[in-house]
Amino acid sequence: MSTKVPVGKEHGAAGHLGPGERARLGKDARLATPLTSHADPGPGTDRDPVTVLAADDTTRVPELLPIRYGRMLASPFTFYRGAAAVMAADLAPTPVSGFRVQACGDAHLSNFGVFASAERSLVFDINDFDETLPAPWEWDVKRLVASFAVAGRQNGYTAAQRRRVALTAGGAYRTAMREFAQQTNLAVWYAQLDIDDLLRRRRSMLTGTQAKRTKAAIEKARTRDSLHALDKLSAVVDGQRRIVALPPIVVPIEDVVADAPADRIFREMQALLEGYGRSLSPDRRHLLRQYRLVHLARKVVGVGSVGTRTWVLLLLGRDDADPLFLQAKEAGTSVLEQYAGASEYHHHGERVVVGQRIMQASGDILLGTHRLRGVDGRERDFYVRQLRDWKASAAVDDMRPGGMAEYASVCGWTLARAHARSGDRIAIAAYLGSGDRFERAVAEFAEAYADRNEGDFGLVQRAVRDGRVQVRTGL
Repeated sequence: MSTKVPVGKEHGAAGHLGPGERARLGKDARLATPLTSHADPGPGTDRDPVTVLAADDTTRVPELLPIRYGRMLASPFTFYRGAAAVMAADLAPTPVSGFRVQACGDAHLSNFGVFASAERSLVFDINDFDETLPAPWEWDVKRLVASFAVAGRQNGYTAAQRRRVALTAGGAYRTAMREFAQQTNLAVWYAQLDIDDLLRRRRSMLTGTQAKRTKAAIEKARTRDSLHALDKLSAVVDGQRRIVALPPIVVPIEDVVADAPADRIFREMQALLEGYGRSLSPDRRHLLRQYRLVHLARKVVGVGSVGTRTWVLLLLGRDDADPLFLQAKEAGTSVLEQYAGASEYHHHGERVVVGQRIMQASGDILLGTHRLRGVDGRERDFYVRQLRDWKASAAVDDMRPGGMAEYASVCGWTLARAHARSGDRIAIAAYLGSGDRFERAVAEFAEAYADRNEGDFGLVQRAVRDGRVQVRTGL
């Protein structure tokens, strides 16, 4: 079920309709696609998770795939993190209201976190946009809420505790969207979640131990920058600063390929830097030119991202104590594209960067992109960002049910804010309404999908036993 609405071209923007007309569109959509219909997880019977994941592997580095599956099969939750393509196939036939937003495409709870804003404050936001694409807003919400159900099971929560967390996540999204519907466009665009402000507002909800632990985590996050990474990731070798090898997770450029000279790949990375610099604004391009590339290495990152070509680039500025670590990550086709339509951008690096800039309230000042022809003659799309800039994420395994519910509330608000920047927030808010039917429906969806995820996890484990999938664990 879906409702066709006369929206503008920009990801569901409402053109010049008045607030009342936009609200009417939302209420009409509720008649065609009832809120209770979002409890339906879809059939999930016409796809094999092993086959879906294998199709996603075709563009990845082959020797890294066993690490990808080793990380995914550590638990049902890590499997869920790496199975965005599987869930995209499952979400495609589910009911939608007809309103599109710039979607994250992989909005599970571990793809939110803290990092430094351009103004050097610590903010909380979505931090992964590899799959971003204009798509139904419901897909992101369901991926988020279901991730809490999966993580809750891993943490040993009762069904009642998991339901409370799921209701909190869905309810936070709905109430935040209704608040944003009342705000001006600029107010929505400037809205962000400053960590210091958040802690001041919620200090009374934390125990003494929780407050100390939270303060320590924030202080640690503020140390995670390029200078902190210098001693951990590099060393001076024969008088030159070099990234330290930790194979197969970190492999310096000279050790990556035997059939291509390292200096040739180094020149290609210099060309990548030059092209990437042209994607930055002139002031930030000027900053980048004050650094020189001295070394690079291939790095294995994340769970779902393992196997994508990811490089860590070490640049130095005024001296050896002025480092800048950049990450250049390959951008491929979004898992949503098969179901939501092709990207309008020239290449996938541009898709990721533009999507991130639309959804995030405050982003990396050095976020940029470039398409490059590699030593194998193939063109590849990359996006580039700082490797570490006060980045930190929640320790999901350590969360108690109450803490998980608080975290779910923050994630729900953040996702609503991201969607409100691009979609018709007034229509979506009117569709969601003032009652709790929506969050009750997605909470039911989340439990049903957690069941399916466990089944898929078991099927891939069986594929490992049958020799169809190779794994390498402990990395």
